[in-house]
Amino acid sequence: MLVFIDDSGDPGFRIQKGSSPVFVIALIIFYDSLIAEETSLALKKLRRKLKFPDTVEFKFHKSRKEIKIAFLQTCAKYDFKIRAIVVKKENIYSKFLRNSKDSFFNYIVMQVLRNSGKNIKRAKLKFDKRGEKRIRDELRAYLSRELDNKKNNIFSDLKFVDSKQNILIQLADMIAGCIASFHKGKDKELYKLIQTRVEDVWVFK
Repeated sequence: MLVFIDDSGDPGFRIQKGSSPVFVIALIIFYDSLIAEETSLALKKLRRKLKFPDTVEFKFHKSRKEIKIAFLQTCAKYDFKIRAIVVKKENIYSKFLRNSKDSFFNYIVMQVLRNSGKNIKRAKLKFDKRGEKRIRDELRAYLSRELDNKKNNIFSDLKFVDSKQNILIQLADMIAGCIASFHKGKDKELYKLIQTRVEDVWVFK
């Protein structure tokens, strides 16, 4: 099992100064590595078809609507599942989480993995590389501890990869952005393009 993980929005709480009111973590789950490879190839072919250089990274918030549509229509043909958590920051009351971006990020990732129950087992988790090594190591240790991973065996491996080099992390970004946009009351037609792939979207309260 391969799980590609990315977010939409930011983990900050200074909403009046530009922080996003909604934060989303999306999990893109492949049960077959061959299908993951096929999906990756299809998206790379789309990039060529659009006459983008191979170095171009698909990012939801930077893409024109027609690019979003083409991307989501392409990926939706392949057999993967989407699980996500949507956080409306107005519902977070913990001072600790509101004052620590890294702790908030780690907590929300842990929640979506924990509440995926039996759907994620012995997975190879791949995150977009973020922050310095210390921050990445803290996330790894936190998830291992809070998920009681030795007992529950939710993940067998956890790696951080460069999204510019990994188009399936870009897929996670595009899906997370699509879900966030939908929950802000925008782009409902985009969400319909991926709805058949959605296993669960949990609005955290």
